[in-house]
Amino acid sequence: MKVSRSDFLKYMGKGMLALTAVRTLDLLSESTKEPSKKVQSTHTSSPKTKKDISSKIPGSNFKPLKPNTQDDLILAAGFTYDLIAVYGDKINSRGDTFGYAADFNCFFQFPNDPNSALLWTNHEYLNELEYYVTGYDYNQKGPNNRTPEQIEKYLYSLGGSVIGLRKSKGAWVLDPESKYGRRINGRSEFQLKGPVAGSETISGKTKVYGTFANCSGGQTLWNTVLSCEENYEMVVEDCKLEDSKEYGWIIEIDPFDPSSTPVKHTALGRFSHENAALTVSPSGKLVVYMGDDSKDQCVYKFISEKNYDPKKGKLNSELLEQGTLYVGNFEKCVWVPLDLEKNPNLKNAKDKEGNPKFKTQADVLVSCRDAAKAAGGTPMDRPEDLEVHPLDKSVFVSFTNNDSHGNFYGQIVRIKEENSDAESVRFEFEVFVAGGGKSGFSSPDNLAFDSSGNLWMVSDMTTRLLGKSIFKKFGNNGMFFIPTSGEDAGKAFQFASAPIGAELTGPWFTPDEEFLFLSVQHPGEDTRDYDVPTSRWPRKTKGDIPRPGVVAIRRA
Repeated sequence: MKVSRSDFLKYMGKGMLALTAVRTLDLLSESTKEPSKKVQSTHTSSPKTKKDISSKIPGSNFKPLKPNTQDDLILAAGFTYDLIAVYGDKINSRGDTFGYAADFNCFFQFPNDPNSALLWTNHEYLNELEYYVTGYDYNQKGPNNRTPEQIEKYLYSLGGSVIGLRKSKGAWVLDPESKYGRRINGRSEFQLKGPVAGSETISGKTKVYGTFANCSGGQTLWNTVLSCEENYEMVVEDCKLEDSKEYGWIIEIDPFDPSSTPVKHTALGRFSHENAALTVSPSGKLVVYMGDDSKDQCVYKFISEKNYDPKKGKLNSELLEQGTLYVGNFEKCVWVPLDLEKNPNLKNAKDKEGNPKFKTQADVLVSCRDAAKAAGGTPMDRPEDLEVHPLDKSVFVSFTNNDSHGNFYGQIVRIKEENSDAESVRFEFEVFVAGGGKSGFSSPDNLAFDSSGNLWMVSDMTTRLLGKSIFKKFGNNGMFFIPTSGEDAGKAFQFASAPIGAELTGPWFTPDEEFLFLSVQHPGEDTRDYDVPTSRWPRKTKGDIPRPGVVAIRRA
């Protein structure tokens, strides 16, 4: 059954709402009396609510889930999911296969064919589950003795996938023969663009090879995808790679041109990138918001030198090559330029021997973390996803946690630029919602907005955290619906629960908002006996290994 945008959003929440986002009904306490509903493949109707739901704006009326520890992807009653692709699935006629550790998703509709689309998915890392990919026991003690064959399997499994999708009986399905199906992996060729390309800082290189640790990302205004290299150091070490300076960048891929060479944009800085959120300032500059997902690291934004021009199409990619990178100082509420010519603190910075720490702008960008600290950037509690509110253009940041500061549950912060201008060097901020027992979630990670300005958040309580007693009350990781205005602004309502050991990542709505793509990453991550994994999601065959993958959620 075809579901309109308003119908989908009408059921994508919990009975709520105020006039600019969603009003809340009083079912939160009521829902705890009922068991969570397992996802059904059959069509079921939405549960009745006690409170009348206004039809003035797109809203939601699901009964929120309570925390659970079932080994399955659980959705609120009235919704179902279709399995789109999991690790090992064929994605083109050449025999390329869908990679591991599915993360960020980015959907591309063909403009003249509503029944065809492309989906980009990041593939982040292996770690504890490497055995299922290469046969190597990540938990073994002693030196790294991975064979060359194991390293090749390792690198191939990471990076990202472009997959073809087609509509079948009202649902999206994978096209395993798509001419657009493509793997970008740890051995793929890249062009370096921006100030670092060809510089002495990177030994004159203009080409580099490989991408991995691809966490989240963003979609450009010219219909390409940005994918972010995050914790690249562990892959460099595991795979015995030589030059770590080739990694830690934001990459750009054109999913519609399988023969194109992807780009690494060095003007955006080198650090553990989580995602890239793009917007255009009132004057026409392209602005990119970014976070460095590590403890005591910083929040950044990049402002292009030239203006965005819709008529230039994909040539707008050049905007990411020239501009100014800024780091956030949250004590003074200012953006500080990380530009050697504009910032005397960078010019005066010295290394341990008393020599200039940064001789060129390329040095600043390659050693972005050092530059950010020298310039006065504020160390934060793992800044992960940043997203721009579609209505008021405020910027939401998920600070996942920082146990070294006693911040176990994290929070979501809202940044408001001065005069609502993304180019402004001044801002103010507030804690929009804090994780913990009162809010019902912990460790916020990826964020996504629907067209009404409601926030959808997925949590990232790692296996290490889930083993601690203070996190047991939250159950498995989940997905939450959070209104951003009205009487229930900042209240979180759980919409989905992940399989054991997994986190849900990469939420992405289709343009008509009839579908929500979501990744199930590292099910069974807490496995110690590989013959008896703690999760076997999605159980395609009896006794199958746990396989991360992507689903499309729709109204049942």
